[in-house]
Amino acid sequence: MKKVVFKLLVRLNNQLLPKYAGKDPATLTKGQRAILGFRYWALIHSL
Repeated sequence: MKKVVFKLLVRLNNQLLPKYAGKDPATLTKGQRAILGFRYWALIHSL
């Protein structure tokens, strides 16, 4: 059940949140890093 919720969350992230692929994490703002970290966290828990 937990994996299903996280897989749904990853799908929503892909549709709603901006993507920062190809950008240097050191140049991102704190808000952008938080979004990147949340996307990573949700992806890891869905696998």
